[in-house]
Amino acid sequence: MEAPRIIAAVTRIVRDVGIAEELAQDALVAALETWPGSGVPDNPGAWLTATAKHRAVDLVRRRENYARKLQEVGRATEFAYEDVGVAADPDDIDDDLLRLVFMSCHPVLSAEARVALTLRLLGGLTTAETARAVLAPEATVAQRIVRAKRTLATRNVAFEVPYGPDREARLGSVLEVIYLIFNEGYAATAGDDYLRPALCEDALRLARVLQALMPKEPEVHGLAALLELQSSRAPARTAADGTPVLLRDQNRTRWNKMLIRRGFAALTRAEAVASGPPGPYALQAAIAACHARAYTYDDTNWRQIAALYALLAARTPSPVVELNRAVAVSMADGPAAALAIVDTLRDEPALRDYHLLPSVRGDLLERLGRREEARAEFERAATLTRNEREREFLLSRLSPSAESSPSGD
Repeated sequence: MEAPRIIAAVTRIVRDVGIAEELAQDALVAALETWPGSGVPDNPGAWLTATAKHRAVDLVRRRENYARKLQEVGRATEFAYEDVGVAADPDDIDDDLLRLVFMSCHPVLSAEARVALTLRLLGGLTTAETARAVLAPEATVAQRIVRAKRTLATRNVAFEVPYGPDREARLGSVLEVIYLIFNEGYAATAGDDYLRPALCEDALRLARVLQALMPKEPEVHGLAALLELQSSRAPARTAADGTPVLLRDQNRTRWNKMLIRRGFAALTRAEAVASGPPGPYALQAAIAACHARAYTYDDTNWRQIAALYALLAARTPSPVVELNRAVAVSMADGPAAALAIVDTLRDEPALRDYHLLPSVRGDLLERLGRREEARAEFERAATLTRNEREREFLLSRLSPSAESSPSGD
């Protein structure tokens, strides 16, 4: 949970994300050696960060002439001992996590490497989890991460939030990785917990920071709106035992009204500053707004949602978008129409091991009365997911008494 903040703080000092990640791991080892005897400190995150920073400063002192290095890193070493500071420029923002995002999204890296590295460093995902998040082989993603760290180090990429055209050039990648970090928190790819709230909170905070930093960018507001609206459902998305609760079964009185209002406000700002058609994040936010406006599941305007997904598919063609569109079409026009869409996706390489494809197909088959075929799809989905809570839920759908309900949230 603390790793991204520690890595970001240490990168400020050593200017090398690979070394910063190693120092963060060293701090954890120190904790495992020290805490059994001294007890866990009141603020474990602060202890870990301070330990990693002290080791970073020691490393700087050993490797280079301290006086020259101190002048070079300036305020960075001061931050090794205290966590206070005010941005000197009104267009600057003193946020190490955001600096790390922009550094990881530098143009010297390929688009794929930017996403993989940022998910690894800020999302705290393992290489396997990152591979599943980007629908790529694990070995490929591992190579991307190693090469990205090496490239940033050899090219001396600055640890900063860039300005002007350089900032705009990196914005697309920054928005994408914030979105993917949120998605990993919203529905974890692996592990015992269906949600990882800390990731959602970090992503939402970064989106809000970007809003203040780039108030005239419609897609920044669009992403913020999407994350606010999706976050509003979090209290109702799991039962007391941690199992997922489908959208139709959620208690909407538990949805966070303040976050919904924030989401509507951000969506309004996105529309106000846009000079053309809405971008992909604004479109997804509009879809989330349709759900937020419905007092009950039956009040949902599925036809409008299906139309918005069609616009999204035209703007950013993707098999995952098509799968989501199929769910909306199933509610607007019936499961048969949706099954025709889903069946065109069965040979998509990117969805070969994507558990939601057989999960959605199983739901549609069940609603069409083709229960044996549906059972086979739910079984396949259960074998593909690496999240224990989702696996338990999918296996529960195999019971003849399980109530049919549309998949997804």
